Amino acid sequence: MAQQDKKPPLLEKLSPTTNALLKNDVWTLQNDFVKHLEFSQGKDKYTSTSHDFYKSLVYTVRDRLFERWIETQQTYYKKDVKRVYYISMEYMLGRLLSNALLNLKLTENLKQGLWELGLDLEELQQNEHDAGLGNGGLGRLAACFLDSMATLELPAQGYGIRYEYGIFSQKIQNGRQYEAPDPWLQFGNPWEIERPEYNYRIQFYGRNEAYTDDQGRERFHLVDTEDVLAVAYDTPIPGYGNNTVNNLRLWAAKSTQEFNLEYFNHGDYDRAVEDKANAELISKVLYPRDDFIEGRELRLKQEFFLVSATLQDILRRYKRTHDNFDAFPQKVAIQLNDTHPALCIPELMRLLMDREFMSWKQAWDIVIQVFAYTNHTILPEALETWRTSLMEKILPRHLQIIYEINRRFLEENKKQYPKNIKRLQRISMVSEEDDKRIRMAHLAIVGSHSVNGVADLHTKIIKKDIFRDFHDIWPDKFNNKTNGITQRRWLKLANPLLAELISDVIGDQWLTHLPHLKQLQDKRNDTGFKDQWNEAKYKNKECLAQYIQSELGTQVNPDSIFDCHIKRIHEYKRQLMNIMRVIDLYYTIKDKPDADVAPRTVIFAGKAAPAYTTAKLIIRLIHDVAAKVNSDETIGERLKIVFMPDFSVSLAQLIIPAADLSEQISTAGMEASGTGNMKFALNGAPTIGTLDGANIEIRDEVGNDNIFIFGMTADEVAQKRTESYNPQSLYQQDPRLKRVIDGIQNGEFSPDETQRYKPLADNLLSSDYFMVLADFKAYVSMQQNVDKAFKDKQRWTSISIQNTAGSGVFSSDRTIGQYAKEIWNIEPVSIKLNKDSNT
Repeated sequence: MAQQDKKPPLLEKLSPTTNALLKNDVWTLQNDFVKHLEFSQGKDKYTSTSHDFYKSLVYTVRDRLFERWIETQQTYYKKDVKRVYYISMEYMLGRLLSNALLNLKLTENLKQGLWELGLDLEELQQNEHDAGLGNGGLGRLAACFLDSMATLELPAQGYGIRYEYGIFSQKIQNGRQYEAPDPWLQFGNPWEIERPEYNYRIQFYGRNEAYTDDQGRERFHLVDTEDVLAVAYDTPIPGYGNNTVNNLRLWAAKSTQEFNLEYFNHGDYDRAVEDKANAELISKVLYPRDDFIEGRELRLKQEFFLVSATLQDILRRYKRTHDNFDAFPQKVAIQLNDTHPALCIPELMRLLMDREFMSWKQAWDIVIQVFAYTNHTILPEALETWRTSLMEKILPRHLQIIYEINRRFLEENKKQYPKNIKRLQRISMVSEEDDKRIRMAHLAIVGSHSVNGVADLHTKIIKKDIFRDFHDIWPDKFNNKTNGITQRRWLKLANPLLAELISDVIGDQWLTHLPHLKQLQDKRNDTGFKDQWNEAKYKNKECLAQYIQSELGTQVNPDSIFDCHIKRIHEYKRQLMNIMRVIDLYYTIKDKPDADVAPRTVIFAGKAAPAYTTAKLIIRLIHDVAAKVNSDETIGERLKIVFMPDFSVSLAQLIIPAADLSEQISTAGMEASGTGNMKFALNGAPTIGTLDGANIEIRDEVGNDNIFIFGMTADEVAQKRTESYNPQSLYQQDPRLKRVIDGIQNGEFSPDETQRYKPLADNLLSSDYFMVLADFKAYVSMQQNVDKAFKDKQRWTSISIQNTAGSGVFSSDRTIGQYAKEIWNIEPVSIKLNKDSNT
C-alpha cells in the first residue's frame, strides 16, 4: 500500500507533457520498433512476416503521433476553442505511413534504422492497403482538407463511415469490369483506435408519438424504432512540421443485440445472428447499388447513420464544458461536404427540440448559424432527392420536420412573391410531381448560412442557373472556394525526384507556401535546369513503364507522350471521346505509315459505378481498341493503349509524376472543379481540356501558351442544347468522325460480337447529350498541336516548368484558409509541448 501511495495521480501520469517526449534518434526508433515487434505482436525474428514488420513500424510512428494527438485534444478543451467539424461520406486517404513520416520528419532516421536492422522502408510501406473509403475526387478532396487543417493548426475534426469493404475492387476480365469486395481491413488497421465508450443509438423506422410537456407545449418522440449502435474509430491526422494532430472519427455500425441465445438454443442459428448481420450492413460497403429499392433504403440509412452519430457526438463534446446552448454557434462550425450529409439539418432540429427541449425558433436559430454547405456538382442525378414514401418509412420524424421547415420557408417567400406560384414550386424542398420527393440540396441551402461552389465557373452556374432562385433570396449566402490539393502528398511524396530538384533551386518553403513555386519561372530558359527537369520526368516514366510491363504485360515506350486520362468513368468526363480520338489516330498511322506523329502511350484508369451500364461499356471499348492496336505490328511503339485497373490514390501517385499530358476534357459546364487537373499541373503535365471547372483558373495561372484549350464554352453548350442540335449532320459532314463511329458500331473492334457497341453509337447519333461529336473535331485538332509542341523538346520543357510554377494558388492550404476565415470564423491554435522531440 505504501508503494501505491507514492505513485503520482493517474491524470498526471498520463499527461503527455509531464514526461520526456519520445526521442526520434536512430537508436531509439530501432529500440521502439523491436519492442513493438515483441510486446505488441508477440513475434520474434523467426516468426515475423513482412506485415508484422510493417505493423511494428506503424506502432513506432503512431506512438509519436499519440503524444501530440492527446495534447492537441486537451489544448482544444482547455482553451474552449471554436472547432470545425467536416462531415463527408467519402475519404480517400491513401497510404498513411509515408504521410506521417513526412509530417513528423522521421523518414531519414527510420530509413537508416531499418536498414541497419536489415529491412527496407519502401518495401515495408507496400504492405499498407489504401483505405477504400471514397469513390473519386470528393473523397480525395476531403483527405487533402484534413491534411491542410492540421498543417494550418486549425481545431478541426473529420467525420465519416468506417466502411468494412469500402469502394469495390475493380477486376477486368475480357475487357469487362467486375466488382469484387475490397477487404482493406482483412489484416486489421494499425492506425485506428476503437473507442467503444463513444457509441450512440441510431433510430430507424418507428412512429412519431406526440405528448404535452410541463409547459403545455406539444412535443414528439419516436417509439417502436429499430435501433443500431454507432461505434467510433479514431485515426490521427498530423499537420506538417508542427505539433497538431487532429482526429478523423469513423463510425461502424453494430447491433444492439449481438446474439440471440434463445434462437440458437432452438437450432435456428441463422436467426440467432440475424439482427447483428442486418445492423452491420449499414457500414459494410460504400454506396450500395441504388437501382433497386433495398439499395436505396440502405443508402438513406447510411446517410442518416453518419449524421446522427456525428451530431450526437458533437453535442456530447460541447455539453462537457457548457451548461446551456447559448454559446453553441460560437464554438461549433459544421461543414457539409456535398448533399449527402444534408439530413444533419432536420436531425439537429430533432435533437435540440426533442432531447434538449428547445422551441422551434431557438433550434432553428442555432441550425442556420452552424451549418455551411459545399455543392460539388450540377449533375441532376447527383443532386440527391429521396422519395417521401421511403423517408416516411425510415425517418418519419425527420420528414415531419422537413415539411415544417419547408412550410415556414414558403410562407416567408409568399410575402415577397405572392403570385409567383411557379417560383415557389421551384424553391420548395418537396417536389410535388407524381413521384413526390425531398430535394436535399434545397434543404441544405435553406438550413445553412453559407453555400459555396468549388471553382469560379461552377459557382457562377449555381448562382445563375440551378440555384438562381435561392441566390435571388440570399445573394450574400453564396460564395466560391476553389478546390485545392496538398502539395505534401502530391509533389513531395508522389514525386520525390522533382520535389528534391525544386527544393535545391528555390528552397523548401513551398511545402507550406505553395506560391513560392512561382520562382521557377526564372528557370524556364536555364538549359542545365531543364536537363535536370527532364531527367526527373524520364526516370518517373521508366518507373511507370516497368510497372505496366510487370502488372499488365504491355511494353510501352518512355520516349512516347504519356497521355493520361485517369478519373471516374462517366459520360460527361468523355473517356468515350478520348478513345474515339485514339481510333482516329490509329487510322491515321495505318493510312500513312510514314506520317510524322509523335509516339503516344494513352493511359486510362478509373472505375465505373456498378449499375452504370454505359460507363462499363466504355471501359470494354477501351480494352477492345487496345487489344487491336497493341497487337498491330505495323503500329509498333507509335501508339499504345493501357487501362490500369483498380484505380486508387497510390496508383495515382505512380501515374501522375510520369504524365506528359493531362486529359481534362469534360463537357463544359459539367465538372464542378476537378482536382486531378491540379495534381497533373503541379507535377509539370500540361492540360488538354475544355473551359470547364478549374481548367479556367489553371489557364489563368499558367498562361494560354502553356495549356491546350479546345471546344465549346459552358454557355455555348447550354445554347446548343436549347437549339435543334443534330449530331447526325456532324456525322455525315466529317469523314474522319464517320469512319470512327462506323468502326465502333460495325464491329471492327468487336468482331466476335459486331453489335456490342451499337448502343454507344446510337446514343451519339440520336442525342449526344454530352456533346462528344460537337467537340470531336476541335479535340483532334488540339491534339495535333500537342503533338507539334512535344516534338520541340525545349518548348515542351518550358511548358512543363510553367505548369508547376503556376500551381501555387491550387494548394488546399489556400482553400482551407479561406474557409476558416470567411465561413467558419475559426483561428489557428498552436500546440505547445514542454519539450519538443529531437534527434
